[in-house]
Amino acid sequence: MGIGRYMARELAKELDGRSREFYEFVMPAIDIIEEGNDLVVTIDLPGFAKKDINLRIIGNILYIIAKREQAEPVGTVYYRQRPLKIDKMVLLPISFKEEKEEKVEGKAKYENGIVTLRIPIPESTNIPIT
Repeated sequence: MGIGRYMARELAKELDGRSREFYEFVMPAIDIIEEGNDLVVTIDLPGFAKKDINLRIIGNILYIIAKREQAEPVGTVYYRQRPLKIDKMVLLPISFKEEKEEKVEGKAKYENGIVTLRIPIPESTNIPIT
């Protein structure tokens, strides 16, 4: 292999690593929508298995943690960009109690690489104006 091909391959590996780091920082794509009495959070996590995804809510922060193993290539790798891990905090527009006995009763569904999380919005109390 010539020095030019070697340098091109090494440069591609370096760009691959930097690209993956960038996408791990900005991903995943997330939508947060209020539907009736629920907050619906849609998270794109293609390539991650359901068993490798962990969601947690503390206060008004949603923690998304997902990890997967790097698949061994069969042929020559020219470009890799898919993240191997996601470790992201998302600020929610509502807050939940942080007490141990008060748990957020959300439900999550995983289908075709998309997690849909439905969280009941806590009741608010009206403040009378006198």
